[in-house]
Amino acid sequence: MDEKLQQIFETGLKFHGHKCPAMPMGLRAGLAAMRALDVKRAQDKELRLVSETGRGHAAGCFLDGLMMATGCTYGKSNAEKRYYNKMAFTLIDNQRGRAVRVSLKPGFFKMALDSPFVQQRKAGVPPQDVAPEVTNPLVERILNLPEEQFLDIGEVYEVEVRKGRGIFEARACAKCGELTFVDKLRATEDGELVCIPCSGYDE
Repeated sequence: MDEKLQQIFETGLKFHGHKCPAMPMGLRAGLAAMRALDVKRAQDKELRLVSETGRGHAAGCFLDGLMMATGCTYGKSNAEKRYYNKMAFTLIDNQRGRAVRVSLKPGFFKMALDSPFVQQRKAGVPPQDVAPEVTNPLVERILNLPEEQFLDIGEVYEVEVRKGRGIFEARACAKCGELTFVDKLRATEDGELVCIPCSGYDE
């Protein structure tokens, strides 16, 4: 494992909260996608991550690794989730209008689901309580495994990039008084501007 990967892995552990195989899978996959696009980690919205992971299983750990590697986050609004329940994602270079899709190889994914770590998780053991002698060898293997053995990296292709500027104007909701960015204020029948929770609509 090279020094850069070691560094980002250690930071990823602090961010993610527990040691598991799926988070470093996401780290490696995110770094591979960045290499394919020849891009650096996003400082702002230079990249966009479209994850196909779901909720309630290890795919969330995979996504934390992706966000750590790419710098695409929900806070910066350049990460989104499609809830396809796949260990796959697309990374988009917003500056050059290029993208690449990366997924776990099916055989590797199946093998990972049969691992002793996942067996412990199926038995109800929290990830942080799985014994280090089970977790550590799996994590070390993923950090050192050649990426062609576990990742399918698609061809880089052109995409249309969404253009837009951030919203910086906010006004008080006529009902609750909380400041709300103007793009999410809704007009009532009386012409008052209210926030979405006060409007009774979902969006």
